[in-house]
Amino acid sequence: MKNILWLNEVDYKDILLVGGKNASLGEMKKNLKQVKIPNGFCLTTKAYWFFLKKNNIDKELKTLIKKYDLKKVSELCEFGKKARALFTKANLPLELVQDIKKAYRKLGGETAVRSSAVCEDMPNASFAGQFETMLNVKGEKELLKAIKKCLASTFNDRVIAYREEKKISHLKFALSVGVLKMIRSDLACSGIMFTLDTETGFKNTVVINSIWGLGEMIVQGKITPDEFYVFKPTNAIIVKNLGRKTSKYVYNKKGGLKEVVEKKQLQFSLTDKEALILAKWGQIIEDHYSKRAGKWMPQDIEWAKDGKTKELFIVQSRPETIHSVKKEGVSHLEYNLETKKKPILKGIAIGEKVGQGKASVINNVSGMAKFKQGDVLVTKMTDPDWVPIMRMASAIITDEGGRTCHSAIVSRELGIPAVVGTQKGTKTLKSGQLITIDCTHSLEGRVYNGKVPYTVKRQNFSKFPKLKTKMTVNIGAPEIAFKTSFLPNHGVGLAREEFIIAEKIRVHPLALYHFDKLKDKKLKKEIQEITIEHKDKKQFFIKELAEGIGQIAAAFYPKSVIVRLSDFKSNEYANLVGGYLFENEEENPMIGFRGACRYLDKQYRPAFEMEIKAIKRAREIFGLKNINIMVPFCRTVEEGRKVIKLIEKNGLSKKDLKIYVMAEIPSNVTLADKFLDIFDGMSIGSNDLTQLALGLDRDNAKIAYIGNEKDETVKEMIEKIIKTCKKRKKYCGICGEAPSTYEEFVKFLIKNKIESMSLNPNNILKTWQKVAKLEKNV
Repeated sequence: MKNILWLNEVDYKDILLVGGKNASLGEMKKNLKQVKIPNGFCLTTKAYWFFLKKNNIDKELKTLIKKYDLKKVSELCEFGKKARALFTKANLPLELVQDIKKAYRKLGGETAVRSSAVCEDMPNASFAGQFETMLNVKGEKELLKAIKKCLASTFNDRVIAYREEKKISHLKFALSVGVLKMIRSDLACSGIMFTLDTETGFKNTVVINSIWGLGEMIVQGKITPDEFYVFKPTNAIIVKNLGRKTSKYVYNKKGGLKEVVEKKQLQFSLTDKEALILAKWGQIIEDHYSKRAGKWMPQDIEWAKDGKTKELFIVQSRPETIHSVKKEGVSHLEYNLETKKKPILKGIAIGEKVGQGKASVINNVSGMAKFKQGDVLVTKMTDPDWVPIMRMASAIITDEGGRTCHSAIVSRELGIPAVVGTQKGTKTLKSGQLITIDCTHSLEGRVYNGKVPYTVKRQNFSKFPKLKTKMTVNIGAPEIAFKTSFLPNHGVGLAREEFIIAEKIRVHPLALYHFDKLKDKKLKKEIQEITIEHKDKKQFFIKELAEGIGQIAAAFYPKSVIVRLSDFKSNEYANLVGGYLFENEEENPMIGFRGACRYLDKQYRPAFEMEIKAIKRAREIFGLKNINIMVPFCRTVEEGRKVIKLIEKNGLSKKDLKIYVMAEIPSNVTLADKFLDIFDGMSIGSNDLTQLALGLDRDNAKIAYIGNEKDETVKEMIEKIIKTCKKRKKYCGICGEAPSTYEEFVKFLIKNKIESMSLNPNNILKTWQKVAKLEKNV
């Protein structure tokens, strides 16, 4: 057995010899010729044991380990210190030194020295970032120092703690060292790529994080990276978020931290073409390892771009350790926390759980000894040194960091909730304070004072019965789309644009369209701050709306996703930034300037045309042809005809697109046949139809008792719509919440053989079971 092996001499069967990281790089270098891997060599585990035995370190470790209780943080740290000292004092054997020097002369130049443990990068134990890595190592003397430092990191405190948790023997654990040709990403960019959505386990996306300079800044969570979501089935970038890249790591004598000039901060660190190349490589790597494993094996990948050669490289690939070990689509653990309390802190949610415990505010690793089992760790940001107490925590809260920072990665692996990037967690919370951490609201993590009650329910989807009636979902927030797609469903019956416009865009579309003509300097400054990455403000609207719609459509692809065109009322539009300039006050906005008449209005029409261009982008550039559209509040057939004409004029052809009308006005019922002459079907908006049929103001609680969807008038109207659609062989669905509220109403819909019911995600499971029961009896 050799002390040194080159990457092209090893593959995955050599894990025991060169460790997980090196074996993976060798496997890819040998088998995946389309993927660029840097050249390099490995110091084998034979060399590791040779070094230990030659210096009697193995025997001394055996004696030393008996003296300490490694479950206690203080004793673990003391043991680690003494163990590392054994490595530091020892000398590399002469034979080993000669082998290393010979290989280095062949490789030449600057190198990266990286550890590769035998148990590292396995699906159930990743050891991510826990060993030492030395970059830009030059010359034989420095290389030997770096290798020795790497070997000593076998007994870093964080590594000892991790082995304890995973029940891996400290004395049978071996380390290989990889010496790779240095990729000068300090002159370009680098980052992390996952071949799934890390929060939900959604398979059909590749998520790429990218920053200027060395990738260490992502893990440390000190800056927000650029983010790309690439949809695998169509190989298209469906989401692109500009990060906050204020600084970067480079190689220099002052410690490496350098400020990024403002122009570069506003540029994406990767081009679209480069992001698509990386995504393609990610899928090739995932496919290769999935075939080897005989099951889906998503990957956690590190990549770097060389600033000198402008080439992209994969520098590491390991199995993703959370979703790859779960049973697919069998059950769903649903945490539900209901409270009227206001959160005392917000940030980015990691995981989908609820956690509780006493806050333990610790500002640096020197204070770890005071941490107790079950406490909530509150700190600025973690790195691998924090792992000994992270594994004892019930939850984690940090001031800094994003979805791929160290705290996020480790908390996912430990299966505990975390709220990162709170900005002020260490200042807001006090040690000993009892708190509840809620990560059940998609991307937003919430922290409450005190112990807030919550429930946990397990749903087994494999036992859900098949239905004759289609059960689709209503959805507005793109952030919950991937998560929601795991629920039993037949697609999306109502995708609302309003949330995307209010939360992501925030500015009135006409204020963006007429940006250059705006006279209010304060308003222009506010819009400029919101849209800073776009000179053309119209493109900002089109991009953000397309991405929001695209994320929802991608989540449910290839199932049909019906996107309702914007249906804000005038008072809601007025609340958007700049809205006051373009909206008039109405006595009753609910039955005022909304829906089809707004799209046709000469003043508003440019905004509607931007909306159609956004849908066209999602369908044609993103390749999401499962998107269909629905026209709301269409009072007359003539209005409908003109809207369809305007849609086609702006590039959306009816040849491969379904255009539905929302049946929510009595005229839609009375003239259903004529509406169906021009539309492909109807979606019943039962809330508005009930309001207008009975002359109710649905916002007035005092008169709510008068009637609801169970009223005979409303039921007769709905029955007529269903019958007319069936007669014309056109789509008919309902997207109100009545089916989840009234069992009698569900029975009525089933009896009339409605094609589809669309419900909010939190109601679909119970309604599905209700429908299954009623379908047997009706």
